Amino acid sequence: MCINILTITTKTTTCPRGEIGRHKGLKILALLGVPVRVWPRAPLKKMSKLQIISDTNSKSLKIKKKIIKILNKEKIKKTSVVIVIGGDGFMLQTLKKNKYSKKSFYGINSGNYGFLMNKFSQNLIIKNLNKAKSINISPLEMEVNTKNGKRKSIAINEVSILRQSRQAANLSIKNNSKNIIKKLVSDGVLISTPAGSTAYNLSVHGPILGLNSKKISIAPISAFRPRRWSGKIVSEKSKVIITNLNYKKRPISAVADNVEVRNAKKIIVKIHKKIKFSLLYDKNSSLQKKIKLEQLRKEIK
Repeated sequence: MCINILTITTKTTTCPRGEIGRHKGLKILALLGVPVRVWPRAPLKKMSKLQIISDTNSKSLKIKKKIIKILNKEKIKKTSVVIVIGGDGFMLQTLKKNKYSKKSFYGINSGNYGFLMNKFSQNLIIKNLNKAKSINISPLEMEVNTKNGKRKSIAINEVSILRQSRQAANLSIKNNSKNIIKKLVSDGVLISTPAGSTAYNLSVHGPILGLNSKKISIAPISAFRPRRWSGKIVSEKSKVIITNLNYKKRPISAVADNVEVRNAKKIIVKIHKKIKFSLLYDKNSSLQKKIKLEQLRKEIK
């Protein structure tokens, strides 16, 4: 007696002949002396490269279910896309986890402001995805020297240098080997990308940078001495070096978006040359437009 078995898979690959070891039932038959012939697996439909990554809150999960339903009925032109459902913070986390990915990221907002995200429209989601325009963003690379060694991280928005105690920080700031400021007494300092210039940077009265400006913003946080120092805009080719002039009595922490390193002695910040994120935006809500709107925004009293 010989048993013929056709194995069918739902994956994209085909199976080589004779892989009995993968099938428990076939192993038993083989041990019993029953001849077994395994046919090659049937080739499958190519799976779409489209991915959906969602935050775990109820609003994000509801949007995810709706999108999956729509995608089962309709096709999209752009398949090498990651749909990210959540807020700005969740998008930043996702980008960091996929920092070497060559895919484009399309954000759908389920958080608060959603500066990096798009609005969800159930009726227009396919049209918006097909017509979305991409923009490339390079993050900052932060290298922190502490007494325990070095730590590295990336920041899409900004690197924040913050005082760690009740005392103000004493910092020196250099652009490569050239002094920007020999001694800054303040609560800290921010180094911001153009994409992050409308976030924390704007709150500390830093300048808003155009996405194509090829610049980095350096802005003080509550400067005490010199009181009138308002910061500096430098080239994206710069290597900004911040040194804690009194790390024993006045400790500082360095924060790259949501990654914090405490008791920093020296921090080096520069644009990461090997990483570029491709973000997709709806035709009428590009990141450049959002930056312009932020400049015109009036505070509600």
